[in-house]
Amino acid sequence: MHPVQPSRPKTGLDAARAFPEDRRNAAEPSQLSSRRGAGHLAATGWRSALKLPVWASALCATLLIQIVSSFASAAIPLLGPILTQRWGLPPESIGYVSAIVSIGICWCLACGGPMLDHYGPIRTLQLSLACVAAGVALLAYPNVFVGLLGALAIGLGVAPNNPAGSKILMGTAPPRHRTLIFSIRQAGVPLGGAIAGFTIAPAVLALGFANAIWLIIVIVVLSALAVQPFQPRLDAEKGPLNHAWARFFLSPAALLRSASVIRTHPALPLLTAMGVAFSISQASVTAFTATYLVTQQGKSLAEAGTFVAVLLTASTLSRIFLGWLADRLGRGLLLLYLLSLATSAAILLLVWSAAAPAIWVYACVALVGATALGWNGVYMAELARLAPPALIGDVTSASNLFGFVGSVCGPIVFAVIANRTASFDWSFILMASQVGAFGLFAVWRHRRA
Repeated sequence: MHPVQPSRPKTGLDAARAFPEDRRNAAEPSQLSSRRGAGHLAATGWRSALKLPVWASALCATLLIQIVSSFASAAIPLLGPILTQRWGLPPESIGYVSAIVSIGICWCLACGGPMLDHYGPIRTLQLSLACVAAGVALLAYPNVFVGLLGALAIGLGVAPNNPAGSKILMGTAPPRHRTLIFSIRQAGVPLGGAIAGFTIAPAVLALGFANAIWLIIVIVVLSALAVQPFQPRLDAEKGPLNHAWARFFLSPAALLRSASVIRTHPALPLLTAMGVAFSISQASVTAFTATYLVTQQGKSLAEAGTFVAVLLTASTLSRIFLGWLADRLGRGLLLLYLLSLATSAAILLLVWSAAAPAIWVYACVALVGATALGWNGVYMAELARLAPPALIGDVTSASNLFGFVGSVCGPIVFAVIANRTASFDWSFILMASQVGAFGLFAVWRHRRA
């Protein structure tokens, strides 16, 4: 007579605690890759794409979705003057739209885990792009309340990128190149923003506002369809089916669960705090660098645009290089700690040299982009490495939730200090100091360990 086997827990958190052998099984990317590769492949005309190694399929799909999501969300501030005019509001009201997008992102990061388990990462990302497309359509409606509903939909659609992408790549990427692959995907964020910056305004001028909106929607929808050939292969092993995921999506208890998963590894709380510090600095640099150079250093708007382009380009290249370097060193956490110190030094150097000749300012801006905006790929890879395999999506969501709160609050504190001191310098110094302090503490903890 065979003993009765215990039933599997329904949530990823319970599974990770109750069945530690699942962690060992899930921690073998090569085995997971082979099992996924043996799954059913849809008979389509995309056979050449499906012949890619499973990790390359995962990278292509997640990078495309990352770029397109970033492109669509970056279009909002670029279309801000037109949107607010159609709603009969002053131009600064676009800030409310950004706030609603942020609420949507936080909501999904806190409560979207069961949806990711139920549908699988690629299907979740496809549904997310559909949500972004619907949000863009609603945003363009000449009614402010409908527009804000569209902003919420865009936030909900953008949020799953990191947890779903990390879940796919952690299970498929070769361990010796894992951080580089994570970093290439994260490079899609500034790349998508740069594409939007170069194309949205010309599209509006050439096609008109309504047709430009339709162009964005078509790009988003076609991207969701483009990754379908990869879906059967990459979603072959989903989490536990949970038909009540929509109820969890509206549950306040999900917020408490987000905090609890951070404690599943001793290094995760400090790493999450480091992510918050980085997020505060990144958001402040992104939001205020151009305005600082124009209003306090006498640069022209055209020069400011070039400085921002240099900032984003350096960020894109740095994310890939730092991912490669982390794989070569095999010490991603230590690299992040040192990068926080470099970020602090780079921001202080920019403040100190902002009145210097243009070539020196360009170099400082590039250094800030490479450090303050270049950490994301290594950070995501380390989160996925430290998280229990059954909880990679949950841990990534929770850490990104805390980081996103930092990216919302950081610029607010920055603006308050700048207003009180009538100068951006002290605000930048504070942002540099807080990330540098975290770096010093982390290095001290690392040396003691």
